[in-house]
Amino acid sequence: MVHGLAKAFVLINADLGTEEEVVNRLKQIPYVKEVYTVYGVYDIIAKIEADSTDKIKETISWHIRRLDHVRSTLTMVVVGAV
Repeated sequence: MVHGLAKAFVLINADLGTEEEVVNRLKQIPYVKEVYTVYGVYDIIAKIEADSTDKIKETISWHIRRLDHVRSTLTMVVVGAV
């Protein structure tokens, strides 16, 4: 944990043309603090902050990955900051 909070970045692939819809839904999920659309291999990046890694896991497994139009995710859990 960094500064008392567990943090993770989730890289998301969405169905073509549904990125805005997915972004709007992500913004409504508790613990999702920032959301960006990006160019490259992934379409969207979401930053998650919670008071435990269990809450991050639950957010990803039960909320983000189950959204309509989310094709795949890649999660990077933050283990330190410089």
